[in-house]
Amino acid sequence: MTTNDYAFEGKTVLVTGGGSGIGRAIAEAFLANGANVAVSGRRREKLDEVVADYPPARVLAVEADVSQDDSAAEMISRVVGHFGSLDVIVNNAAAYTKGPFDQYDLDEWRTIRQTNIDGFIHVARHGLPELERRGGNLVAVGSVSGIRGDWEQSLYNATKAAVLNLVQSLALDYGPRGVRLNAVAPALTITDLTSAIEDDQDALDAAVNRIALGRPGRPDDIAPAVLFLASDDAAYITGAFLAVDGGTSASTGQAH
Repeated sequence: MTTNDYAFEGKTVLVTGGGSGIGRAIAEAFLANGANVAVSGRRREKLDEVVADYPPARVLAVEADVSQDDSAAEMISRVVGHFGSLDVIVNNAAAYTKGPFDQYDLDEWRTIRQTNIDGFIHVARHGLPELERRGGNLVAVGSVSGIRGDWEQSLYNATKAAVLNLVQSLALDYGPRGVRLNAVAPALTITDLTSAIEDDQDALDAAVNRIALGRPGRPDDIAPAVLFLASDDAAYITGAFLAVDGGTSASTGQAH
């Protein structure tokens, strides 16, 4: 999972959206590096799969919907109640939608906004006071889509841009309080949500055409970057976006 070892023994980490994909890889990487880990999400069976092979004292599965403020508050309370403290939050839970702007309806916008933007705010609102007590930090899983535009992804990109700006703004507000906030920015990463692209060679070729390393990302590519930003090795890094995108954002966007 990681080639470096990070000193997370005795630290408590919460990974939202931790039941599958990037979130699961991040949770497993923290566990491999000695952390106590809570995973949250809306699918209990997926969360239970993540924690099944670990002692109950080191893990916690919390059903939660971060788009709802009261659910996010209860999630933070349960994590702190179980482990006694909270050192790192990985804000990974997200929703995705794609389509022409003139074909979206307001319900789609509300759904993606409530998960991606409101969810971040809810988690931060209740989680940052706990991080302040421990001199902890928050790492958001953003996206290169929050940095520039994409075809037929206007709503998704807007929400990811908001997350990245929230990370920077809160880094300014909470830096004097001893709390760091950073983000990783993946591009196309193959998860359950995006795995269909591997069966569509034309779509896969078009995507890979924009990736300097010549392949899409995998969850295990993202997790080590999150561990680094959450670790003491990144103690003087805050308000930063780390592109973990195979070189996607290095391009002007033109085909080669």
